[in-house]
Amino acid sequence: MPVSPIPHEAVRAVVVVGSARDGRLAPDIARWLADQTDGRDDLVTDVVDLADALLPATLDAGDPRTAALRPRLAAADAFVFIVPEYNRSVPGPLKTLIDSFNEEWQAKPVGFVGYGLGMAGGVRAVEHLRQIFAEFHCVGLKDTVGFPRVLEHYDAEGRFPADAEAAAAAAKVMLDQLVWWGRVLRDAKKLRPYGA
Repeated sequence: MPVSPIPHEAVRAVVVVGSARDGRLAPDIARWLADQTDGRDDLVTDVVDLADALLPATLDAGDPRTAALRPRLAAADAFVFIVPEYNRSVPGPLKTLIDSFNEEWQAKPVGFVGYGLGMAGGVRAVEHLRQIFAEFHCVGLKDTVGFPRVLEHYDAEGRFPADAEAAAAAAKVMLDQLVWWGRVLRDAKKLRPYGA
């Protein structure tokens, strides 16, 4: 997919939908997040759905799926990960996706939307992602969006999230930080390329 031009000063963010399981809830959360980003003129998003981008378990830089994702990730100024908590950590296919790239992640801000069936609500998965992305010298945003006991965030008609106002407020804080860091790091790298 070619990288399209973006409005002046807008931050280009790749949103990674980090679950590939059957019956996953991640697409509902991704649609909600898209509603939060669509009205912003300072942010342009590109969604990478793990279910569409599953990579082989063995890292292979020559795999066509890896090659197709590389320019999309490289063009990003920032990332947001929608991540469920699986067994107190991140889904295995998501870790494979992250490990399949290196420079594409470096020195960029990373925001997190975590969810889970229990009270932790993805907190442990987000904390593991913070550790992983520290290796790439990323800025893991302090404020995250969390949906503990995620099934309780659906209303009686199945709409997500039931408390739309609170969720939107949390998303705004995170996205505002993402834009600030995305601009700052992008501008700094224009003056001095990362690693120079």
